[in-house]
Amino acid sequence: MSEFEERLKNAVARGASRAESLHSEAERKRRESEEFRTLHAKYRLELSERIENVVKKVIDMFPGFRYQSVFGESGWGSACVRDDLVIERGHRSNKYSRLELVVRPVNEFFILDLQVKGTIADRELLTRSLYQPLGQVDIERFRKSIDDWAVAYAELYATKRG
Repeated sequence: MSEFEERLKNAVARGASRAESLHSEAERKRRESEEFRTLHAKYRLELSERIENVVKKVIDMFPGFRYQSVFGESGWGSACVRDDLVIERGHRSNKYSRLELVVRPVNEFFILDLQVKGTIADRELLTRSLYQPLGQVDIERFRKSIDDWAVAYAELYATKRG
């Protein structure tokens, strides 16, 4: 076999090896992606349940709020909403208040993303976010944040409405 034929044979072998390696890497990434999606769904379900319980407790403290489930493109979670009629000097207006806690959908970065927005009397006064890579999630930190943010909203609401 000539030197050229030997080099050609080696090049084909290297190319086949590289193709196998690329295929294996693509398969590994696909499996990893599925695992992260499953993990995200597990966390989302757990946190959504906690969010629902916390939001319902806020409603119990402030009658007049209505409960809403949140699901879709913005995420999964819960909200409570109220519209207050305000009459000042003969003029009528509405004041909108809302607390929303959601777990954002999984994305290509594979992070667990929790967000809160709190509006009181037409002013957004509370906006927070907590996110961590799915492989490094401290679920207790997320639970504590849900509780802390609901307490912060309740305190702000009690202050602003009075």
